Amino acid sequence: MAPDPGRIRLRTSLRAVVGVGLSVTAAELAGFSLTASVTAGLAALLALFTVTDARIRAQALTTLLLPLAGFPVLALATLLHGIAPVRDLAFVLVVFCGVYARRWGPRGHALGIFAFMNFFITQFLHAVPAQLPELYAAVGLALAASAAVRFLLWPVERTFPPPAAPAPLPGTGLARPTTRQAVQATAACAVALAIGQFVSDDRWYWAVGTTWWIFVNTVSRGETLVRGFRRVLGTVVGIVAGLLIAVPLHGAPGPTALLVALCVFGIFYTAPVSYSWMMLAVTLMAGLLYGLLGVLSPSLLVLRLTETAVGALCASLAVVLVLPVTTHAVNDAWIQRALRCVHGATAQAAARLSGDPAADPAPYAAELELLLARVRLSLAPLVHPLSPYRGRKARARQVIQLLDACAQEVRGLVAVAADPDASHDARLAAACWRVEAAVEALTAPATGRDRTAADRPAAVRPGAGRGDEPAAAGPPALAHLHGLERVLVQLDSPLRSTRPSPLVGS
Repeated sequence: MAPDPGRIRLRTSLRAVVGVGLSVTAAELAGFSLTASVTAGLAALLALFTVTDARIRAQALTTLLLPLAGFPVLALATLLHGIAPVRDLAFVLVVFCGVYARRWGPRGHALGIFAFMNFFITQFLHAVPAQLPELYAAVGLALAASAAVRFLLWPVERTFPPPAAPAPLPGTGLARPTTRQAVQATAACAVALAIGQFVSDDRWYWAVGTTWWIFVNTVSRGETLVRGFRRVLGTVVGIVAGLLIAVPLHGAPGPTALLVALCVFGIFYTAPVSYSWMMLAVTLMAGLLYGLLGVLSPSLLVLRLTETAVGALCASLAVVLVLPVTTHAVNDAWIQRALRCVHGATAQAAARLSGDPAADPAPYAAELELLLARVRLSLAPLVHPLSPYRGRKARARQVIQLLDACAQEVRGLVAVAADPDASHDARLAAACWRVEAAVEALTAPATGRDRTAADRPAAVRPGAGRGDEPAAAGPPALAHLHGLERVLVQLDSPLRSTRPSPLVGS
């Protein structure tokens, strides 16, 4: 029920069903085994799900690089299948490299996930070295089929080009969030692997997979804890659905294929808005695939839940005990980046309205939308229904509402600036200066923000420098600038750190 502007989620989800379906069909027509056909479907799903570069050419290059990341890992996992200690060590090394690669942005993120999942899939399907040539052919065929759907048959991005994803938070050494997370994920996966094998010699990999995916798209310990909770919740509901749907089917090919297609749609459609719903679809799809392989039973689904709980627990302990990144530090970093984006959009819009044809605030507005999504993710631990900190929860919700209001005013300002008939008003320069001064006050170090309203300069006080003139008396751009100024002034209170960090999370 979440908004879907331009029906992008719907289009992307339908395209994923077509891409995965075409890949599996091609594998079946090529005479591959069931194991290879399942591998082809999963490879196509990963290629369509993980490649998120902003430009079409960059997406195509990342897709071409996927075999370079996946094929060596696929060979390593199959060759070490019967040598447990060495296999386990190799798996942990793949985890570290896969997470560490996220420092190189969307491409590194996609290649890291694809490498990890190739190791995981071989455990899931119990692949052996004799099957390696067929698995290579299946993955290559799947990548070609999914690329044909993505870039030729249904190029959604050409109609709705996605903006560039926000760059990872900066830092060096262990101060870099991606490096710290690589250490955390490696430690958590190593413990999950050991406990998972104690629980089950055959299905231990579910614990490692759970731990891995909990660390995807998270930075702080609060984000990771919330994601672990949502993964367990989605898995529980998915297992109930599996008991009611997958088990009675007994792996019947026709109904199972139809339901797997619905699960693929559900994964893509719900992933941007609800991790729990996505996990429900993933868990049900796993149950259906186990049915196709002839090993599905209620006890297997219960084991799946147990291994998931083990993985979530290991991830939770790792982010608390191993090089923890506080929620407050991440909140502050992403909020400041969003505010600086507001500053850039305002400056570009003012320049455009002043007659500079090269000025363009639209990229800043698009980046702001992505940054606000990242802010919501970082604040999720504080606004979670189970959060016991009512004061922090209220302030976090206020910050989200005010930043959304900022985005709305920026969108209006961009629309006015794009109008060739929009005229410049002398008051715009003063209004832009006040907005920029308000952003600078909010993004200053904490000691610089720790001021009362009386101590703040006139540029960031409500109504300062405008006299008593209502915003409606000016052009539309001036109204949006006045709206931005009011919202930024209101943001000062919840962001101010006079008390012990008002947005501090555990």
